Amino acid sequence: MGIERIMPGLAVGGESKIVLLVLDGLGGLPWPDSGLTELEAASTPNLDALASRHTCGLIHPVSPGITPGSGPGHLALFGYDPLKYEIGRGILSALGLGLEVGPGEVAARVNFCTVEGGLVADRRAGRIPTEVNAELCALISERVEVPGLTFTLKPEKEHRAALILRGEGLSENLTDSDPERTGFPPLRVLPRDPGDERAVRSAELVNAFLDAVGETLKDRRQANMILLRGFSGHPSIPTMEERYGLRAAAIATYPMYRGLARLVGMRVLETGDAFEDQLDTLEGSWEDYDFFFLHYKKTDSAGEDGDYRRKVRCIEEVDSFMPRITALRPEVLVVTGDHSTPALLRAHSWHPCPLLLASDREMPDEVDAFSERRCARGGLGIFSAVDLMPLMLANAGRLGKYGA
Repeated sequence: MGIERIMPGLAVGGESKIVLLVLDGLGGLPWPDSGLTELEAASTPNLDALASRHTCGLIHPVSPGITPGSGPGHLALFGYDPLKYEIGRGILSALGLGLEVGPGEVAARVNFCTVEGGLVADRRAGRIPTEVNAELCALISERVEVPGLTFTLKPEKEHRAALILRGEGLSENLTDSDPERTGFPPLRVLPRDPGDERAVRSAELVNAFLDAVGETLKDRRQANMILLRGFSGHPSIPTMEERYGLRAAAIATYPMYRGLARLVGMRVLETGDAFEDQLDTLEGSWEDYDFFFLHYKKTDSAGEDGDYRRKVRCIEEVDSFMPRITALRPEVLVVTGDHSTPALLRAHSWHPCPLLLASDREMPDEVDAFSERRCARGGLGIFSAVDLMPLMLANAGRLGKYGA
C-alpha cells in the first residue's frame, strides 16, 4: 500500500526501454521419468547465457501457498497488489475482445465443456476450434431467451468465450458455475451474500440462462454445456502512465491478456498468432513505447494438458527467438511467468516462478542456467511479484530517490 502511494512521485521520464517477457505458466515440477522440470529439460542456450551474465531469483505471484489465476498473476507483475485489486476474469475476457461493459452490466468468462452423465468430463471440450466456438455462440445467441435478461456472447479462442449480461439491478456478487475439476457436476450459481437481494435475483437469472444453454446444446457430443466464472463489472484502477509515467504496450494474442493490459492503460498492439509475429510487432513499434509486455501462452496450455514434452518444446521455441529481443538492447529485460503450471499437476500451482533480470545496473550472481533450482540460488532471492515493477523501473533509471 505504501509503495503504491509513493510510486507516482518517484517515477521519472527517460528514453530507456523495458521488456517484460511472460511465459505463461512457466514454472514446473520434476517429471517422474527424468527428475527434471520442463525448464530444466529444455535446451535453452540463450536464456542460460543471459542468466550467467545477469541476476535471477524466484517470485511468488500472490503469496506462498496461494495458487493464482492468470489475472492476479499478471496484475502483480504490473505492480498492482492482486489482494487489493480483485479483478474478475469476466471483465478481462470482455475487454480483450473490445467489448464495452457499461454501468450495471456484468461480464463472465465462458468455457465450453463436455458433460457426460451429468458430470463434467472435459472442462475445455477438447479445446474445440475457434470456428466451432463461434458457431455455438451464434446458436446460443439466436435460441436462448430469459425474461429480464439480455446478453452478448462472443468467442475468444478455442473453448473460451466472453459473456456480458444486462438486466435491471444485476449484481456481480455471484459464485462460479465451474467446479474447476472433472468428475463433478456443473455448479449452480449462488449469491455470495444470501442477504443481497440483487445477487439472489441475479443468480436466478443466470441459472435460468445456463439451463436454457444446456437445453440448446444437449444433443452435441463434445461442447454440450458452458461453465461460467469470474463475474465482474468494470473496476476502477489507475493506469500505468498515471502510476509509473510509462508509455506501455502489450503484445499478446489471447483476449484475456489483452483485456488485462487494456485495463491498466496499455496500448494493445495488433499482432499475428505466432511468436515470430509478436516479435515483428515488437521490432516495428520499438521507438513508440517505453514498456513492452510480451506474452507467450503455449507453455501454460501444455502444462494444463499434462503434456510435459510439449511444454519443453514451447520453452525451447521461445529460447530460439531470444536473440531478436536482445538485439534491440533494452535497458531492462525480464523473463518470468505469471504462475507455475506443472505438467505433473495439469493445473496452475502455488510454486514460485523463476525470474531472470537482465540489466547492466544489477549485480550479476553465480547462477549459470535459467531454471527453478538455479534461480532459487540467485541474487534476487525469493520475493513477491508485486515488487518486480519497482526493480524494473529502478534498473531502467526511471525511479527517483525517496526522501531527503
